[in-house]
Amino acid sequence: MTSAHADWPLDETFTSSSGAVRWTALGPTTAPPVVLVHGTPFSSYVWRGVARALARENRVYVWDLPGYGASEMRSGQDVTLAAQARVLTELLAHWGLDGPELPAVVAHDFGGCVALRAHLLHGARYARLAVVDPVALAPWGSPTYRLLGAHAEVFAQLPAALHEALVREYVGSASHRGLHPDVLDRLVAPWCTEAGRPAFYRQIEQNDQRFTDEIQGRYGELALPVLVCWGTEDTWIPVARGHELAALIPGAELRLIEGAGHLVQEDAPAELTAELGRFLIAGPRRAN
Repeated sequence: MTSAHADWPLDETFTSSSGAVRWTALGPTTAPPVVLVHGTPFSSYVWRGVARALARENRVYVWDLPGYGASEMRSGQDVTLAAQARVLTELLAHWGLDGPELPAVVAHDFGGCVALRAHLLHGARYARLAVVDPVALAPWGSPTYRLLGAHAEVFAQLPAALHEALVREYVGSASHRGLHPDVLDRLVAPWCTEAGRPAFYRQIEQNDQRFTDEIQGRYGELALPVLVCWGTEDTWIPVARGHELAALIPGAELRLIEGAGHLVQEDAPAELTAELGRFLIAGPRRAN
């Protein structure tokens, strides 16, 4: 576990098909289960405040995706969105959340694609699904993201100091209100280790639009309660995509978080937690 996660201890390990996954669970063991999924280039650290608040009434599972945060990073690792969806499905079975009591899943950024792929392609079952500024609709990927992916082998040769400066600028741009320096340090640190520097470019190089193209036409099949949350000041994925996505999912709720950028968890944690808390307490969670 990296020092960046010293105040966010992921004290359990699961050996997944894409490497070792660090995870933990918060809240009463008998409470309704909630699984939080982070996006890129972040880690479960972005969920710390929301997770602790939701854990008052729920059993909350948090994890770092393979290739991210405190989880395994290695050369040749499959960290595609396809692989991450398989890992989520594996974790749900490992946690015993594949029935009869189903979890609610809350997913941010490309974690949204991960959760949607796991459900639509791998049969993972959820009681309800909340997506927060998700990667779900084509086209996606900021100009910076596409540039890094197209020239990963070039950027991977940057000296350590320049690499860190690039990552800090990129991660910081996800917030509209500006990240606290300590938070920015913690989000950047995993990408600045010997293993983390190549891992940063690896995950960008491996992911592209085909992973959402495979499922975008199936959103009308979603037959569970869905909440779409979106920061109105998101410059990575514009809020118009939130309206578009909600319209494609039968019965989906759309909630806009005013003044928040792409990292809604950091820009408006209280507002996001309130929306999620309201959504999570509605309705049964047992499988039919």
